[in-house]
Amino acid sequence: MPKSAPKSPADYIVSLDINGLEGRMLRLKSPGTRTAGNREILFIYGHHSSLERWWGLAQVLNRFGAVTMPDLPGFGGMDSFYTIGKKPTIDNMADYLAAFIKLRYRRKKVVIVGMSFGFAVATRMLQRYPELTKKVPLLVSAVGFAHKDDFTFSKLRYYTYRWGSKFFTFRPAAIFFRYTALNPTILRTFYGKTHNAKHKFALAETPEQVKRLQDIEVDLWHSNDVRTWVYTTNEFLKLDNCGKRVNVPVWHIAAKNDHYFDNHLVEQHMRVIFSDYHSAEVDLKAHAPSTIADEKEAAPLIPPALRSYLRRLK
Repeated sequence: MPKSAPKSPADYIVSLDINGLEGRMLRLKSPGTRTAGNREILFIYGHHSSLERWWGLAQVLNRFGAVTMPDLPGFGGMDSFYTIGKKPTIDNMADYLAAFIKLRYRRKKVVIVGMSFGFAVATRMLQRYPELTKKVPLLVSAVGFAHKDDFTFSKLRYYTYRWGSKFFTFRPAAIFFRYTALNPTILRTFYGKTHNAKHKFALAETPEQVKRLQDIEVDLWHSNDVRTWVYTTNEFLKLDNCGKRVNVPVWHIAAKNDHYFDNHLVEQHMRVIFSDYHSAEVDLKAHAPSTIADEKEAAPLIPPALRSYLRRLK
């Protein structure tokens, strides 16, 4: 009889201690099918995330191999770089990811799936550590980006976000933000009405789903380090990963209704960076699946063309 599907992410989460930082890691073993074989898949989540938030997509990816999803410093409850005297620059995130890969996949190859900001970190990691490209037969961009010009923000909104995030990287400002704007009551009342969050809440179809979205957003805002969140926001608003080629094939998944990125510019920039480019457009209602998306709801993010490619990949 086939194995029953995993029921809870808590059953697959273990502690993670690396370079003086403590966090967590989700690990799903290969299902042992012909499709999955001995393939290893490393999933790097995006901004404002946690292991639980991407549980549904982890289960989808598990059909094609063993899945490992580590926390990023400052996200998901993991210690931030600030605790060891560093700043959460994209270079430091890339160095952390390289250290994880060297420890976890010493004699193995690994498919990397980067979600949005996670893809930008994975790209920078391969640029800084070109020797690791030999271990990566495929890099998947799940609504990822490569350059600050990929954003569709107006100039006013862009500079508001850029300089506003810069201001809140200062510790007193971050503390003030954490204990005022991120008060659970304030979040439940107003967050769903903000410019970017309204796209998330538009996916809710019932009052119960709205309540679940509110609950998980409160949890995400409180498990993610505020200074890390604003610092990395400022980092990707200045991002330019087009300065160095990466000898790895990339498969880019674009969201048809992405409210963050210009998919045409994303493709142009990725073709500058990667040795081989493939893409598919998926009919998501927003930039990414809902924060409460289960396996079925997350499945469209891995379209048939990519599934076929993964099955053939050695």
